[in-house]
Parts: sequence; C-alpha cells; structure tokens
Amino acid sequence: MNYIDLHCDALTGGGVLQVTKENLRRGGCMLQCFAAFVDVRKYPRSRFTRAVSLCEKFGEMCKREGYHAVRKSSEIEEGTINAMLTVEEGGAIEGSIEKLEMLYRCGVRMMTLTWNFENEIGAPNAEAFGAPQNEAGLTAFGKSAVERMKELGMIADVSHGSDRLVKDVAKVMKGPFVASHSNARAVFPHPRNLGDGEIRLIADSGGVIGLNFFADFLSTDKSAEGQKTALLAHAEHIIRVGGEDALAIGSDFDGIPENPYLKDPRFMPEFLGELQKKFGGDVAEKICRKNALRVLREVLR
Repeated sequence: MNYIDLHCDALTGGGVLQVTKENLRRGGCMLQCFAAFVDVRKYPRSRFTRAVSLCEKFGEMCKREGYHAVRKSSEIEEGTINAMLTVEEGGAIEGSIEKLEMLYRCGVRMMTLTWNFENEIGAPNAEAFGAPQNEAGLTAFGKSAVERMKELGMIADVSHGSDRLVKDVAKVMKGPFVASHSNARAVFPHPRNLGDGEIRLIADSGGVIGLNFFADFLSTDKSAEGQKTALLAHAEHIIRVGGEDALAIGSDFDGIPENPYLKDPRFMPEFLGELQKKFGGDVAEKICRKNALRVLREVLR
C-alpha cells in the first residue's frame, strides 16, 4: 500500500537521515513533503534568505536523488517518488506578502504558519513547550497572509499553532487547511497535540491531520509495542472525532528522534498493515494517501 507523508525534516537533518530515496522506496512512499525548516534561533535576521537557500537545496536534492518534484496535483505520478516543497515556520516570510509570493514561485506549496515561537503571522500552542496553552491567534498580517495563500493555492498548515490560531484560520480559509504533523490531545495531553475542537474544525474544512510519529507526543510508554498501541489510539480518536476523511500521515521523520516502533520509512508497510487490520482496507487507503491526495487536488490548482 503506497502512502503520502505530509511532513519530514530531511532538508535540515544531520547525520544519518531517516528519509532517503532507498528508505522511501522500501516503505512504498508515493509522495514525500520536504520541509524547508527555518530555525529562528539560528537565523533571527536572515529567515527569508535561509528559506530561499533551502528551496535551492530541495531542487538540488531532487536532481541528485531522482525525486519527481511536483508543484500541482496533476504532476503527481504513479511508480515514482514524488516530492513536494513546504516551509515550516511562517516567520520565514518576515511579515511580507511579497516574500510569501516569492516562496510560492520557488515551488513552496504548503507553509506551517508558526513553529515554537510567536512570529508575524501568529502564535504557537506553547512556546518551546514550556508555556501554557497560548490563546493568541492570527495577527492582522497573519489573516492577510492566509488569505493570500488561499488565492495562490498554497496549503495553510496549523501544526504548532495555538487553539485560537486554528479557529482563526478556519474562519479565513473557508476551505481545506491541514495540521501536517499533529496528534490528539485527548489521547495524550501534550500541548503540541490537537484538542477535539481543533480536530473538528480541520475536518469540517475538508482538511486532514497528519499522524505524527514523535514518541514524546504519543505516550509515556516508549517501548515499540507501546508506541504502536499509541499510534493506533491517536488514529482511532482522530477518526472518531473528525471522521475517516480527516486522517493522514505526517511522520516528522528527521525532525524527531528515532521512534522505537517506526524507525524510518522502511517500517511503514508494517504500520500500514496495522491500520488495515484495525480500520479495514478502504479506510486504511484513505489514511495512507486518498485523504491527503484529495486536499492536494483541491488546493494545488
């Protein structure tokens, strides 16, 4: 069973990468989203420049590895590993719609609006996970940026965003948006996970939530069996709250430590088999690729 992964950090990963062409091939990846992650702590005064350099790195990687880079859904091909460029940390546009448009021209088709710190667009769910749930949402500029993203055909991603930000994006978008790599707070109460209200808003928009493989977001049980159980529990809860059309995959590979159960994409077939056993073949197919593909087809005109 082939799958679509809405988020990985291989562009900025170091050492031995989890996401490689061989690992994706063995895992059965149909499309991998590669995030140009801009760490504001390292690049506080050159966020946009850093983002552009990572866009260039993405192009070089696709040529070197033989990935099929896509900018619209009609370019997605069967029988190859498709690759889509995204940005993680909306502060990369430095409060400029012009820079947002420039990133779109560079091939960026999804942007995670915030990371772990407030930026010109809006507020995170908890600053570096140490602060209480942040009830600030989109700024005035953030609303303009999201409106422009909708016009361009760029997916708005609310992973890392505050509860208020998710509500604000739902009002502005009036169409599909996503949480590319997030789990369910009701299953495990980490501030990075989504509340039931936010899950419903994303589902009602026609969007999807990409199941995140970070062990710290899943459970206190860090054994392989405990992590498998937790992943299935988060999947079940998101489907219960948002419906079977709301769940997708958002591994966060290369942005997270190795999960004891899902170490890298090579282990995806086993997990997808578990999804099939638990939810049946039709629903598993939706989770693996059909739900994400529907959003891509609707937004990436």
